[in-house]
Amino acid sequence: MPSEGIKVVSENRKAFHDYFIEDRLEAGIILTGTEIKSIRNGRVNLKDSYAHLDNGEIWVYQMHISPYEQGNRFNHDPLRPRKLLLHRSEISKLVGKIQQQGLTLIPTKMYLKKGLAKVELGVAQGKKNYDKRQALAEKESKRDIERALKDRNRS
Repeated sequence: MPSEGIKVVSENRKAFHDYFIEDRLEAGIILTGTEIKSIRNGRVNLKDSYAHLDNGEIWVYQMHISPYEQGNRFNHDPLRPRKLLLHRSEISKLVGKIQQQGLTLIPTKMYLKKGLAKVELGVAQGKKNYDKRQALAEKESKRDIERALKDRNRS
């Protein structure tokens, strides 16, 4: 994905810790006026959010978009379900993957692309506790190697 005209607003780092992300897909999202203003200010939290199929449409739940400070009575509910914009063929392809046991849709990133809000969905499979420990051990060993190389280059 080229980085021209893309401003990452929020990333779901917890998703990469809790899930194996097998496939990624870009989707548009339906928002109200004050929601897009809050997104442009970077007031989005994807931590506990997930996507689900309802009546042939994909919706995002538990995505927290903070109320806009100057929005007064026109503000939105921060945790309301939001519809994602995908082509019918993309939805049917996702449904085929979701039908497999253990796969789910997780928003991994929200960004602005040419002024429009986009959500990156990941088709994910849950990790077991030992997978999480193994990933942390690999990360720690990688950090130790980097430190050793850095100290070696100084000498």
